[in-house]
Amino acid sequence: METLSRLDGFQRRHHWVGMPLAVVYKFADDQGLYLAALIAYYGFLSLFPLLLLLVSALGALLQNDPELQQQVLNSAVRKFPVLGDQLKENIHSLHGNSVAVAAGVAGSLYGGLGVAQAVQHALNKIWAVPRHARPNPLLARVRGLMFIGLLAAGLILTSALLTTASSEEVFGLRLGSGLRLAAALAVIALNAALLVLTVRILTRAQVRARPLWGPALGGALAWQGLQWGGTYYVRHYLSGAGATYGMFAIVLGLLAWLYLAALVFVLTVEIASVHGRRLWPRSLLTPFTDNVRLSHADRRAYRSYAMAESFKGFQKVTVAFHGRPFPAPNADEEDAPAHGAGPPDGGPRDAAG
Repeated sequence: METLSRLDGFQRRHHWVGMPLAVVYKFADDQGLYLAALIAYYGFLSLFPLLLLLVSALGALLQNDPELQQQVLNSAVRKFPVLGDQLKENIHSLHGNSVAVAAGVAGSLYGGLGVAQAVQHALNKIWAVPRHARPNPLLARVRGLMFIGLLAAGLILTSALLTTASSEEVFGLRLGSGLRLAAALAVIALNAALLVLTVRILTRAQVRARPLWGPALGGALAWQGLQWGGTYYVRHYLSGAGATYGMFAIVLGLLAWLYLAALVFVLTVEIASVHGRRLWPRSLLTPFTDNVRLSHADRRAYRSYAMAESFKGFQKVTVAFHGRPFPAPNADEEDAPAHGAGPPDGGPRDAAG
């Protein structure tokens, strides 16, 4: 026990240990693996309707330039390294009379809303938004449409940048390696901005942008590495293996890739939440036993979890902690305000409505 107490004190005093540990504990408290699996599942179901809309939009916008249309489409499907070639060959734009096209667009939009709903649920849970404060089903779908529009705009912009980064010349101008590198860095910055906007749009809470940028840049780098890893996997392990594994291996590969992407997203938001709401340092033994002195960050976290389960605005939630909290490492950290985490500790019994 003496060794555990020393380790606990060490991680509480050192940010580089205490912060990652708090992220892991918050990720476990929020059932982060389940949230990532939910996003991956609905992402898989929404992928084909959304790509159908993208191809149809490209066909309408770039109908006078089929070559550019094909370049942008190739860059877009490259973001799905496991299934990119199959998507490029089998996804075609909507055709027919105006009524049929409108029905197809509406059906595709509704089919693509599943991933938006899953992302909203994950964000509101991570930021401990009370259930009564979350958007109603109609407003949630309106926000989902905004999210799909943001995804479409981001996919087109990043595809254009990727086309520039992989081209030797654009509009007759020869590009040097410096400009191609700048285009690749711009893709990472744009992905980070899209992540920040996603959190701001879909979270039903006042989330400041400043704590989001650092984790968002890290998440964008991880996302880029995931794309490179997926491309490497396809080239070295799935190339020419279609007759052996068939679509079964491809679908499993796509699901695994989507799950890893969702995991990157959830971890990125968890880091931003822990940093922005000062949910660290946590007590080392908190997940394993009740025989522990909670830190102030533990109390803020557990209070926010209880408040997040309130279904009505007039419902009063009372959270009681028995025993003294573990002393904070410094005065500034003690009872620091947290977004959505309720009032600061005021004693052994706290009430929040």
